[in-house]
Formats: sequence, C-alpha cells, structure tokens
Amino acid sequence: MFSGLKTKLLARPEVNLLVCAYCFGKLGHLLTHIFCLSRILSVMSSHRLLLVHAHPDDETIGTGITMAKYIKAGAKVTLVTCTSGEEGEVLVPELAHLASNKEDKLGPHRQIELANAMKALGVTDHRFLGGAGKFRDSGMIGTPPNERKDSFWQTDLQVSADELVKIIRETKPQVVITYDDFGGYGHPDHINAHRITHYASDLAKVSSYKPELGPAWEISKIYWTCIPKSQIQKGIDALASSGSKFFGVDSVDEVPFAVDDKYVTTRIEGFDLVDQKLAALRCHATQVEDTGPFFQMAQVVGPEALGVEYFRIAKGNVVKSGDFETDIFAGL
Repeated sequence: MFSGLKTKLLARPEVNLLVCAYCFGKLGHLLTHIFCLSRILSVMSSHRLLLVHAHPDDETIGTGITMAKYIKAGAKVTLVTCTSGEEGEVLVPELAHLASNKEDKLGPHRQIELANAMKALGVTDHRFLGGAGKFRDSGMIGTPPNERKDSFWQTDLQVSADELVKIIRETKPQVVITYDDFGGYGHPDHINAHRITHYASDLAKVSSYKPELGPAWEISKIYWTCIPKSQIQKGIDALASSGSKFFGVDSVDEVPFAVDDKYVTTRIEGFDLVDQKLAALRCHATQVEDTGPFFQMAQVVGPEALGVEYFRIAKGNVVKSGDFETDIFAGL
C-alpha cells in the first residue's frame, strides 16, 4: 500500500520539485562547505616560509615550534642552514673523536642529526647553503678556525648571498626568518646569516640582477628571532628555585641575546608541539644534552618554556592581535 502511495506521490510534479529542492539544498550546503575548506587549504598551501640559520640545532632551538606549526597548517617551509657546524663542541664523550681538533668529522655527523631533527618536526625541504659542506663553521672571532679561507665568515659576501638569492627566487617565500644584526649572541656565522639574508633579499627583487638565478622575487616580511628579557628572567628564577642555573647566569642582564620586551612584536604559540620540539632537540645529541637547560626548563617551567617563540619584525607590517602579532603571515 505504502509503496503504491509513494509511486503516486513521486509522479506528482509539485512533489518531485520539492524533493529536488531538498536534495539540491543539501548538496548546496555540502558544496559550500567543501568550497570554504578548499579556500582555507589553498590559502595555507600558498603560504611560504624561508628560515636561514647558521648551524644544525639553531633551527630547532629558536624556531622549532614555528616550523612545526606552519607545516601542520599546510604552509610550505624551507630551511637553509649555512654551515654544518664543524667547530661545535661535542657533548657526547663517545663521539669526542669527531671534533675538529681530532678527526674533524663532526660536520657530516651533524648533517645527519639535522636530517633526523627535521623528520621530527615534519620539515621536508631543508638545504645547506650552496650544498652540504660548501661553507665551513667559522668558530669564534680570534680563533684559528675563524681565519680559514673556507669559513663562512671569510667567504665573500656576494658569493654566499648569491646562493641564497637562488633559493629565494626558487621558493618565493612571503616570509623569511633569520637573526638580528648581532646574530643573537655574537657568533660570526649568525651575524653572517643575518647579513646574507638581508643582502640576498634586496638582490633577489631586482629583475636585472643575475636573471640566470631565477625570476625576481620580493619578500613581504622579514623577522629576527629573539627572546624577551621577561621570559628569560622567568626561566632563571624557575631554575634557581629548583637548584639549577640558566646557562650559569643569575640575572637576565648577563644574557647577551636577551631583548627588551618593547621590541618584541610577534609571539607564536604551539604548546601541542612541544613534544615534537623536544624530539628534534634530542636528535642534536652532540650539541644538546637531554639533562641541560632546555630540558630542565621544559620540566620546571612547563610548556611555555619551549612552546612559545618570539620575533622582532625587520621588514613589513605588524598585524597585532592583542599585545602581540600571533601569525607571521598576518596581513598577507
């Protein structure tokens, strides 16, 4: 009986119209949701971030959360590391023979550490400037490694900048992250990373400059990594209460990379990504002890110790949400 009634009802044109309207209405809602989602994904996938760091481990310490956060959001992230960190101190006794004053094989080992750290953070595009081993860790000013002609510090600025121009024009980042003019704490390779980033960004946008390096591209925003004095003092106080010291200091005034809070423009949170950052730090075993200050801070202070990263804007406009800008792509 009911099947016969159904057949009769569907035969009526006005009922058919209502059924079609209902079905297409549902479909319309679905298509609208799909369109909106595709637009969001399209915007995120069109976001491109380039980070320029000096040595393996610098990227995780200063920007591990930022890289993981934007990769998770669908952005394209490219890491450029300027040297292999050949002059780094080896903190693992059984690997002490790799040091530059012994077998001088630390560079290739740290390249592997970096590759493993990037797997932990989800970074698939990581490169060494000019190719692995082209520019050597410079060591500190006044030391013999700093005088080597193959060191990053001694390399002609034009040569190293051109290597970065190629990458900028290839990857077309809207946003670039590097260090301030002091390199954070004065290491020559950090200072040089700052120099070549700004020089290369200026050269890359000039269409008549070495067109063989690729089509001109202008970067919209450049950021410098930083840590506010207030946050460092919190860490010092927290470690002191647990009987430890933050890199052996008692006051934020003793920390060369501490930045006045008033200069900090941008705050990137990723509390849910702290475990990823810690996993990446563990990959840099020759440089970062799992009993050292970073891991102590994570235990004593909690997620905020490693789950927030700060920046100063050096080019472009800050788009704040409250006290800080909370998205490096804001306004683009």
